[in-house]
Amino acid sequence: MESHNQWQPLSYDQKLGFVSEYGKGLVTLLNPVQGEMILDLGCGTGDLTYEISQSGAKVIGMDASAEMIGRAREKYPEIEFFIGDAQHFEIQSQVDAVFSNAALHWMKNAPGAVECVWNALNPGGRFIAEFGGAHNVSTIVNAITDVLTGDYGMDAAARNPWYFPSPAEYASLLEQQGFIVRLMCYFDRPTRLQDGQDGMLSWLAQFGDDFFRGMEPEEIRKTCLKIGEKVRGTLWHDGAIYADYKRLRVIAEKPATSSRNSAL
Repeated sequence: MESHNQWQPLSYDQKLGFVSEYGKGLVTLLNPVQGEMILDLGCGTGDLTYEISQSGAKVIGMDASAEMIGRAREKYPEIEFFIGDAQHFEIQSQVDAVFSNAALHWMKNAPGAVECVWNALNPGGRFIAEFGGAHNVSTIVNAITDVLTGDYGMDAAARNPWYFPSPAEYASLLEQQGFIVRLMCYFDRPTRLQDGQDGMLSWLAQFGDDFFRGMEPEEIRKTCLKIGEKVRGTLWHDGAIYADYKRLRVIAEKPATSSRNSAL
């Protein structure tokens, strides 16, 4: 299903700052240089777009959420931001690099997103990304499924907005498009959530809208509390919930001279 998550940019910045903090390492991997043109795909509220801009590169940020783009423009008025769907976008001028942190797992039309990235890149351009990989937040997803199925008879899988591919699956997708895969790294990254016992509530409030469509606010809260109780035994450590993140980190290159494989 296509996600209709209702993003809350102020809460996102206040409660989920780890998204940008962890992404700073990806900016280092991007290694932007002055004069380059870079697209930040799924830029959110623009913190990493700004980090990239400090290199002297010309960076533009794109996100599907008007609310997130509005917040990014407020914070960084000197940077160009625009609203766009990463699964169906075109840009006027090709760029030297496409960067994406914690966004591609929201794009179930992964072939469409990869094709758009390919078309956006100059020959020789690079694609640097990190996002949820296979089994990402599986403890949380299983708890959501148990509660929605057991209490409401809902098909949680049909409501799941996320795409968490294996390294082999995503490498194959990139190679079919014509990319040269330079790095495909899959790793665990347990992530501490803020707000102690309410950490799961904050996380679900920001990321879980699609699962709870059609439910009343009080019912959603009760449901989220049940989900929080289910994950607590596994994910609670040292006074906090540690979400069971598993990440894919990717570096891929668009060849400088050859064309897409399917066109050969």
